Amino acid sequence: MISQSFIQDLLSRVDIVDVIERDVPLRKAGANYTACCPFHSEKTPSFTVTPTKQFYHCFGCGAHGSAIGFLMEYGGMSFVEAVGDLAARAGIQVPVQEAESLRRTPGAGSSSGEVSDKTQRPEGSFQDLLETMKAAAQFYREQLKHSEGAIAYLKKRGLTGETAARFAIGYAPAGWRNLDSVFPDYAAKARANLLVEAGLIIKSDDGKHYDRFRDRIMFPILDLKGRIVGFGGRVLEQGEPKYLNSPETPLFQKGRELYNLFAARRSIREAGRVIVVEGYMDVVALSQHGIGYAVAALGTATTSFHIQKLLRQTDNVVFCFDGDGAGRKAAWRALEESLAQLVDGKSIGFLFLPEGEDPDSYVRNFGREAFEELIKQALPLSVFLFRELSARADLTTSEGRAKLVQDAKPLLTRVAAPGLALMLLKQLAEISGATQRELEDLLKIRRVSPSQFRERAPRPQPASPYRWLIQILLYDPGYVRKLDRALLMEIREHAEEIAALTALVEFIDTHPYLGKDTAIPSAITYFHDSPHRALLHKAESETLAWDSNIDLEAEFGGALARLREMQRKQRMTRLHNKPLSMLTPEERQELQRLAMP
Repeated sequence: MISQSFIQDLLSRVDIVDVIERDVPLRKAGANYTACCPFHSEKTPSFTVTPTKQFYHCFGCGAHGSAIGFLMEYGGMSFVEAVGDLAARAGIQVPVQEAESLRRTPGAGSSSGEVSDKTQRPEGSFQDLLETMKAAAQFYREQLKHSEGAIAYLKKRGLTGETAARFAIGYAPAGWRNLDSVFPDYAAKARANLLVEAGLIIKSDDGKHYDRFRDRIMFPILDLKGRIVGFGGRVLEQGEPKYLNSPETPLFQKGRELYNLFAARRSIREAGRVIVVEGYMDVVALSQHGIGYAVAALGTATTSFHIQKLLRQTDNVVFCFDGDGAGRKAAWRALEESLAQLVDGKSIGFLFLPEGEDPDSYVRNFGREAFEELIKQALPLSVFLFRELSARADLTTSEGRAKLVQDAKPLLTRVAAPGLALMLLKQLAEISGATQRELEDLLKIRRVSPSQFRERAPRPQPASPYRWLIQILLYDPGYVRKLDRALLMEIREHAEEIAALTALVEFIDTHPYLGKDTAIPSAITYFHDSPHRALLHKAESETLAWDSNIDLEAEFGGALARLREMQRKQRMTRLHNKPLSMLTPEERQELQRLAMP
């Protein structure tokens, strides 16, 4: 058995948003995040992730759970495998008894019953990988100090020693097996397996291995917790590939990470914007010239995950690309990925540098002020969108304008922000000559109803006070101390809810460490195979709309008052059903008392 105290500690260390975002692109929607549900096919997002309560819920198909539940339902893991996976991500060790259970449990996706790689690895292996990357980074830094060629190259690019140290830049020597000397404490086979898994060495078919990075300037890549999860290596002069990144590993997925985002967060907040460039050297050069709010994609096209991360840091994102064909193609890809992620009040712009310039060369040649003036001239997403679409059609002809409308259709239907969608539609109407109503009908774009902007109606009360109390206790388990247990008497028409409420009360009683922000994920996990699971999940989903302004005292008092009134009427009915002559003096007095308003 895996103890509830350990599961509670584990769930408090992981963020369900980060867990789900590894597989499902999420979009900020108020205090929550939304997406199209990964468990059923839909076009309108009904899948909601609530970070304050650490659970997800789909209003379409009813999928519901904690971070552990998501790994089980979406990843196909068993319960103990999901716990082991989250523990590895959090960098914590599963207690010995639980670890034995994890190691003995067959992989959920294995038909042969073999233990999966995740459970075969010794506990703490995720931490071992992090320590391995840290040791490799230190080795590369030491090697830079002794490489005249690498130092000369960095000086030629205008970098100072202070900047190189700040970015922990290093150098991978030209030899084939330099890392062997860095990890002498491991047995040869175990060491090689660990380094292969970390992406630092490559194992050939004949069992031999060699360093992945050789004769390259090394740029450590940090995640948002400041941990080294990968490397980017640049050739010193000529050679292919120009940049070589770490492969996909348990630590690193290049479509989800951004170079320098961890270090740039404060500068991004202070500047009120982030600029996305193409290369490591661009980021480093801009930082050296006082522009610390630059990040770079890691040798891959911009992804929805990149944009989500950026929009969490600031309301203004500027993509900076070369002005050539390749740069415009990359910018268009970024625009396409941005449409579904943007919310009203945030902006995305596109800056194209003069021919022959990149951010590194431009800031060195013209300085910080000139570069920041360029940033102010970045094209808003709407301008870039219609400028590109218009260039593809002859707007002097009806056929060309029809082509413009047709090309715009798949893009406009992806826009999630209602205000932006409205403005883009109006702009398309001006360019094409059609009316906004005609475009709405032609493109089948759903109009934004004024009612969508009205204030939310008051929260309806649950059908029964038992369901009401379940919601309140899930939202804040502290109210269990104020609960009148005598009110939990059995009523046939509410037997299922009473049983679920009783089980929830017992769960809270036996787990006094539960807090307001941890009750739901803990309950989801505890009742994952309980007959009360569906009812409790439904009650949890009904708390999604609650916020800090809710008057829980009034809610709790109202629930108890309704319960007392319901039981008063039921008791009166029972007494009225007895013949008057059969009532005891005490029952007659009770009936008179119950009948009083």
